[in-house]
Amino acid sequence: MSSPPPARRLRLGLPRRVFSQVLLMQLAIAAGVAVLATGLFLAPLGDQLDDQAMRRALAIAQTTAQQRHIADGLQSTAPSPGGPVQREAERIREATGAEYIVVLDLRGVRWSHTDPRRIGGVVSTDPGEALAGHEVMEIDEGTLGRSARGKVPLRDDAGEIVGAVSVGIAYDSVRARLIAAIPGLLAYAGGALAVGALAAWLISRRVQRQTRDLAFSDIAALLAEREAMLHGIREGVVALDRGGRIRLLNDEAQRLLGIGGEAVGRSPDEALGAGRTADVLAGRVTGTDLLTVRGRRVLVANRMPTDDGGAVATLRDRTELDRLGRELDSTRGLIDALRAQDHEHANRMHTLLGLLELEMYDDAVEFVGEVVGDHRATSEQVMEKIRDPLLAALLVGKATVAAERGVALWVSDRTSLPDRLIDPRGLVTVLGNLLDNALDATAGTPHARVEVELRAEGRTAVLVVRDTGPGVPPDRRELIFTEGWSTKEAPAHRERGIGLPLVRRLAERQGGGASVGEAPGGGAEFTVILPEALAEPGAEPALTGATAPRTAEEETPRHGDAGRPEHP
Repeated sequence: MSSPPPARRLRLGLPRRVFSQVLLMQLAIAAGVAVLATGLFLAPLGDQLDDQAMRRALAIAQTTAQQRHIADGLQSTAPSPGGPVQREAERIREATGAEYIVVLDLRGVRWSHTDPRRIGGVVSTDPGEALAGHEVMEIDEGTLGRSARGKVPLRDDAGEIVGAVSVGIAYDSVRARLIAAIPGLLAYAGGALAVGALAAWLISRRVQRQTRDLAFSDIAALLAEREAMLHGIREGVVALDRGGRIRLLNDEAQRLLGIGGEAVGRSPDEALGAGRTADVLAGRVTGTDLLTVRGRRVLVANRMPTDDGGAVATLRDRTELDRLGRELDSTRGLIDALRAQDHEHANRMHTLLGLLELEMYDDAVEFVGEVVGDHRATSEQVMEKIRDPLLAALLVGKATVAAERGVALWVSDRTSLPDRLIDPRGLVTVLGNLLDNALDATAGTPHARVEVELRAEGRTAVLVVRDTGPGVPPDRRELIFTEGWSTKEAPAHRERGIGLPLVRRLAERQGGGASVGEAPGGGAEFTVILPEALAEPGAEPALTGATAPRTAEEETPRHGDAGRPEHP
């Protein structure tokens, strides 16, 4: 036989719902305030009523003592129930509603009393203070019980004290007034409690809607989970209030934007400075998957307004993806170059085969010498003018791609760049982007030509790329350096409008600049000035791309405005 299940213990406590908890707390507060207010009012009420009763008794005693025939009767007659003092005292007592009026002489003998049998006897309380000329108010016990008393001296026409007057008001009447006031006080307290209950219900309903009827423990758990999630995800999150100030910045956003927690409470312009990134966060630039450059990072930003008038912006790091796209384009460029070389090599092999079949051996030797000599001459000319191997390799590779696209790539006679570059990779980024733009602009045009000029002026490197393309209108010469702006359709694997902003950003970071103008004879002429780009003569040259270690900071997207990266 199975044993019965154990009985569940009844657990008493606060309900889980926020609505019920807030309502109960508000009702408890309203009830507590009502009880406290009532108690604070009732506490001094008894003392106030006692004081009023004693002052009333004193006033009756003062009025009685001012009756001259009472002092005269006290001096001229004997104490008796039918004497003039008793008659006058009783008349005043009945008129004022006092419990008793006792007139006594200097010996403390009663001359009046509500009980005639006590006339002629000595009073039960000490009259010494009143007989000494002082007025007395007190709550005391006498022969008639507990009462509020007032005692004053009784004086004759000459002002001499001949006795005293003691007036008492029953204490029970004071208590009755206090008890009679309680129902009214409770009615006011009940009304206040009802108003407080209604206000508590309205507040609880509002809290219920705003908290979606979650328990406080659930809200605390959600807050802890939100903090862990915001600071744990590898995506930057920036929250702004309705005033446009940053109110939340997770760890990834601080890393991507290069700012710290001190940015909280400031506007994007104050925290980041003027630029596209601040414009995107502030909502001045709208759209989805907006590209922006912050330092050496390419970021994709999305901004979503919130119900309270603020906004939440998310930031994703596109630098790595952009690097992969650059490598893809580099591979495609290399394939194009190899295809062009294969086509040219096949033609040369066919020519050589024909010469050999015709037994024109001398002509075949001469032809091979010319082909090898031309290629060697092109490489040697570049290396003579540009001593840095990275830049020289870039130009040789671009020359092959340019030939395939029907563009003549020339190195200016003024080109002269020693092997003293501090940051050759940065120069490769700049030159590669400018060459890609120039090739895209001139490809397919008559007499297409691109000219490159690299020269050193002290420690300053000057890069000039001229082309015979359509050029850049004056009203767009600054616009083309804006992030995300491009006149060409973006390829499938990434967006355009990044290369030229990166060129200018890199130049400005070194204290230089990038500009565009009109080339002699038409077309565009891009000029980039890089101060302090060369080391002092005799100093160790910078590590080349083949030997220099690569860091995460150097994995910079290298896009031209046309969206094609350089081919190192």
